[in-house]
Amino acid sequence: MKIHFIGIGGIGVSALAQYYLAKGHQVSGSDLTKSEITDFLKKKGAKIIISNIKYQKSKLQIKIQKFIKQSDLIIYSPAVPKNHPELKLAKNLGIKCLSYPQALGKLTKQYFTIAVAGTHGKSTVTAILSLILIKAGLDPTVILGTKLREFGNSNFRMGKPTFRGFSRVVPRGCAILVIEADEWQASFLNYFPKIIILTNIEREHLDYYKNMAHILRTYREFIGHLPRDGVLIANGKDRNIQKIIFNFQFSIFNFQKNKIKEKQKLRQMLKVPGEHNVLNALAALTCARVLKIPDKISFKVLSEYKGAWRRFEEKDLKIENCKLKIISDYAHHPTEIAATLKTAREKYLQKEIWCIFQPHQYQRTFYLFRDFVKVFRKAPIDKLIITDIYDVAGREVKNLKKKVDSKKLVEAIGKSYTHYLPKTEIVNYLKKSLKGGEIVIVMGAGNIYEIIKEFK
Repeated sequence: MKIHFIGIGGIGVSALAQYYLAKGHQVSGSDLTKSEITDFLKKKGAKIIISNIKYQKSKLQIKIQKFIKQSDLIIYSPAVPKNHPELKLAKNLGIKCLSYPQALGKLTKQYFTIAVAGTHGKSTVTAILSLILIKAGLDPTVILGTKLREFGNSNFRMGKPTFRGFSRVVPRGCAILVIEADEWQASFLNYFPKIIILTNIEREHLDYYKNMAHILRTYREFIGHLPRDGVLIANGKDRNIQKIIFNFQFSIFNFQKNKIKEKQKLRQMLKVPGEHNVLNALAALTCARVLKIPDKISFKVLSEYKGAWRRFEEKDLKIENCKLKIISDYAHHPTEIAATLKTAREKYLQKEIWCIFQPHQYQRTFYLFRDFVKVFRKAPIDKLIITDIYDVAGREVKNLKKKVDSKKLVEAIGKSYTHYLPKTEIVNYLKKSLKGGEIVIVMGAGNIYEIIKEFK
């Protein structure tokens, strides 16, 4: 089968493209920008074209049209607008078109699926749990929201049906799929897992959700997809989760219940710092216990886990002969930012800490503006540089661009250690200003991590 992906460079879409490549299908794809992910997919055998969406007569566009016309299936990123020329062409030709959540949803019905949901922690919990399952011989297929060293710096792993297991929960000979269940535009309502891990629920994606009540209704609908013999593993201390987990017939496990000694053990064991990672580890550990995986396997994996791409990823680098500790982190929501900065200060008490932050999306910056201001005013750091908001194609509300920008955010924070810089000027500023020995946190979900390439 020939499958064409629109927006193939996205973290989720690219993982699904790898799934179909591993299944032996022919994969092509297009995206607006070249990236590490598109380069990786090319090496895997996908035919990739980088081209803007202005449908002019060009060799590139003619080549894309050829890919589409030869395709049996089109899978597109949910960020792709309905009037996208490639999508319109495919629909006019009568080719089957599925959004990424729809396509992944079909897979969740074919596998014994474990879905990790929540505002924060999805990638870390998914990564840890996947490594535990692999160590236990359960050989899962994994679709991850970040890259993992153990997967060859990929966000995907192909597994096989397992004939070795520790539980009647997973039938012998069953194929396991572990996924991140994204709540944006209620994407996870397409998924039908057997186990759901729910980490936390906060205000997020307010371009789609009207209010917290809308968010909670949608999460409740999602966990309602569990079958009667399904399992929900939830953070029972999260107030918003408490509001929605009632009158269900499936089993519910609270991964925060009576875990004081265990939390202390995990704090001492984990190589990834931060209290939030203790909770992430507890969530994965609880799921492993539900699957009857021996603790000795889980604890060995937890003790060896060194983190994932851009999740408090530490490197010792130089800039202008100044030795620095660089921390690359994906945090882009106020709660995540607070957790990362708190963790950095706890780990490096006596060091000077700089934070370079790229806000992600105008809508998130606008709707959570006060929360960003509050977090950065209290931030335990010595210097804060905020660069321009990362504009996510297909996911922005146009009129918000006039209402919010990074300069307004800096002004509202109102701290002397905070200032604005365009991304192109950051590296030169660091070369002139750093003395050596500082901790530099490069933070955001956009492309801010690219500046690290200027370090050695």
